[in-house]
Amino acid sequence: MNNNKISPTIPRDMGCGGCAAKLPPKILHGLLRGLPVVTDDRLLVGFDTSDDGAVFKLTEDLAIIQTMDFFPPMVDDPELFGKIAAANALSDIYAMGGQPITAMNIVCFPQEEDTAILAAILRGGAEKIAESGAVLCGGHSISDSGIKYGLSVSGTVHPDKVKKNNTCKIEDRIILTKPLGVGLITASHRAGRDVGDGYAQATRSMQTLNKYAFEVASKYTIHACTDVTGFGFLGHLNEMTTQEYSIQVDCSAVQYIPQAKELAEMGHITGGGKNNRNFLEPSVEFVGVPTFMEEILFDPQTSGGLLLSVPQAEVDEIIADLSKLELAFSVVATVVPRESANIIVQ
Repeated sequence: MNNNKISPTIPRDMGCGGCAAKLPPKILHGLLRGLPVVTDDRLLVGFDTSDDGAVFKLTEDLAIIQTMDFFPPMVDDPELFGKIAAANALSDIYAMGGQPITAMNIVCFPQEEDTAILAAILRGGAEKIAESGAVLCGGHSISDSGIKYGLSVSGTVHPDKVKKNNTCKIEDRIILTKPLGVGLITASHRAGRDVGDGYAQATRSMQTLNKYAFEVASKYTIHACTDVTGFGFLGHLNEMTTQEYSIQVDCSAVQYIPQAKELAEMGHITGGGKNNRNFLEPSVEFVGVPTFMEEILFDPQTSGGLLLSVPQAEVDEIIADLSKLELAFSVVATVVPRESANIIVQ
């Protein structure tokens, strides 16, 4: 057996990859408003709050979480792409407060392409599914003009322990469990720009399961939770707000991969970031924030960190526990009484 066989590489097509390939939020919100309202007492979480997954109550003690996510590649290495795509899809289960139990592959692949690429993608995905503790139990594939991969994932949660994205409480602190900037870095890397060791930092972050941060945080009170993906830090933070409260962001506390700042300062922003800015500008107020930081906060993330809304009184304990993990986490925001904008960044 030849163990030194060169691994296949995913072709670059310069299109948006990862969660940056999402339809713009303005289009999605318009479409969702046109769908019929679902009225079923067993549906604990539907699509009306743009949450991370649907939650359906089976018994008094058991609910099922359902989610799915897939996208085109944002990296060249197919096995790495499989790991990132799987970690991203699995994240939604943790964001809803549950544990993943089963996963099914979603595959779009050109018939004329080297099938060794697909084999490596599936191998990477299977590795992350196993790491999560879920069981890979099948999937579906279609022939397509481009490569796309992801998962449909089911998880379980007690109906009383579901974590929604918009149930913060005033004076809560918001913790972010991964650094920002991976969209800027991976898009620039695919375009052939030099991003230094930022690429290694970005890919390490994207393939890290949010399982570990959630396991720590779940020992404490979590009032609300979501994860940061294609709509960027500000887009998903905006989904956490309501008419009862706003969220105040300390941009100096937000961690990001250093090369993302350099890219933003040079004007290398993403189409997804532009879409996020266009949609969110009416909801966000910036106070003395550098332009590069605005771009990082709008930057679409793939397999980003969790946003955890926790009581102020428990923050120090949570931080002490999270410090035992190799995560770039930080306390980035405070939930405040309602102000003129959903989010105030200063």
